[in-house]
Amino acid sequence: MEFEKLISERYSLRSMDATRYVEREKLEKIAMSARVAPSACNLQRHRLKIVTGDAEIKKMQGCTTCHFNAPAVIIISLDKDTKDSPMDENSGMKFGLIDIGIVVAHMALEAVTLGLGTTIVGMFDEKKIREEFDIPDTQIPMLIMPIGYPDEKGAPCILHKSRLPIEKTTEWYNISSKN
Repeated sequence: MEFEKLISERYSLRSMDATRYVEREKLEKIAMSARVAPSACNLQRHRLKIVTGDAEIKKMQGCTTCHFNAPAVIIISLDKDTKDSPMDENSGMKFGLIDIGIVVAHMALEAVTLGLGTTIVGMFDEKKIREEFDIPDTQIPMLIMPIGYPDEKGAPCILHKSRLPIEKTTEWYNISSKN
């Protein structure tokens, strides 16, 4: 798929078909896209928990109102261990947050290529997520990503195509007329 088409077709799917399970092979491809995402000092601090199955999904629904009836959810956590790297959170730079953003972007775009939809969610009960899904104290749950196939109401929201003009978000400096 052409990249411009891919990024324009991706939207936050907020209405998923709970009866149509996501195939394990597709979830593995999404996890693989996270695995190859770049990270500061190549620390690869992201940790994924892939949640599927009716009982587990029910537990997830108790942790967030933003589940969108997804038949699969990935919990994305950040490992606190920076392995003595200068890229730790005390440096003033939040490299872990940047890395998680890159990982999630890779996964969301991969999902589109597989005919799936996702929503990137930061609104969940961290304590419940930790308890229900055995997330150790060495990790910080950062985001969850509900994944599924659209149901009959699954479509981009009205604001999806609303974008600021590029002149509002981008400035050019030191650009010669020869470039």
